[in-house]
Amino acid sequence: MQAATVAADHHHHEMPSSGGALTRVALSATLHCLTGCAIGEVLGMVIGTALGFSALGTVALAVALAFLFGYALTSLPLLRAGLPVAAVVSIALAADTLSIATMEIVDNAIMLALPGAMEAGVGSLLFWGSLSFALVVAGAVALPVNRWLIARGKGHAVVHETGIHGGLSPRTVGIAAVVAFVFGSSVLIAEIVDDAPAEPDHGTPSMPAREH
Repeated sequence: MQAATVAADHHHHEMPSSGGALTRVALSATLHCLTGCAIGEVLGMVIGTALGFSALGTVALAVALAFLFGYALTSLPLLRAGLPVAAVVSIALAADTLSIATMEIVDNAIMLALPGAMEAGVGSLLFWGSLSFALVVAGAVALPVNRWLIARGKGHAVVHETGIHGGLSPRTVGIAAVVAFVFGSSVLIAEIVDDAPAEPDHGTPSMPAREH
């Protein structure tokens, strides 16, 4: 009865289908999804790297945890509101699967492509800079995917229909994403500059010693 009441109370929420309002909803959904992905991705990368997993093993663990935490952040507020488990599972799968998959493909492709990122230890700035940069880029790629889904009544639209939301505010996550992007970009730029070959010294050649 409680679940039915909750669903009925929030069913009147309408989803925008175009324009800036749709983009704002998609951005909020992307930041929400990015939060869960980031938690799982960071844990997976840290655990895999610390335990000496192979690159593929670390990626597999990170992906699994990203899906787990992504679904959890959507599911917990719905469960607390009294929705049945079967309905919550269905909503979470519909809302987050494609968004998380997009983020994970992009994020891990970047981590594998950046030289030394997967081999760097958790105490390395290169590791954290690469991961921060990869996560933010992954979120940026997922934004148009979420917008396309929501415009068609899919993806995060199914959560919006319930009127039940949870997790950190989009503003907080957005600020964290900007900080992560600046940090990650700075680290990668510093790494590129540090690895650049030194310019040859074209100073004044030394004069040969005179023979006496």
